[in-house]
Amino acid sequence: CKMKILLACSSGMSTSLLVNKMKEVAILENIEAEIWAVGQSEVDSEIEKADVLLFGPQMRFLKSKYESKGKELNVPVDVIAPVSYGRCDGKAVLKQAMDLINNK
Repeated sequence: CKMKILLACSSGMSTSLLVNKMKEVAILENIEAEIWAVGQSEVDSEIEKADVLLFGPQMRFLKSKYESKGKELNVPVDVIAPVSYGRCDGKAVLKQAMDLINNK
């Protein structure tokens, strides 16, 4: 089954490069994943479609706001590790997302 990984940042733009890197890794590793990025204003409508929600480090203040909604929907909510984000490390962020989905 396809994993649905939602990334969120202030505008959705700074995570789009990371989304592309994650998609490349998923293809190489034969991981079925739908990965997309939105701005913070769209998180409310998009979280219901996701299996996991990851915020960019600059949005970490939103984590607590969405944790209870995530619990209701069984969607883990976390912040992308700043080092992985800074390096645009698609493999590390994909692994972080998959670990959260597998442990929920």
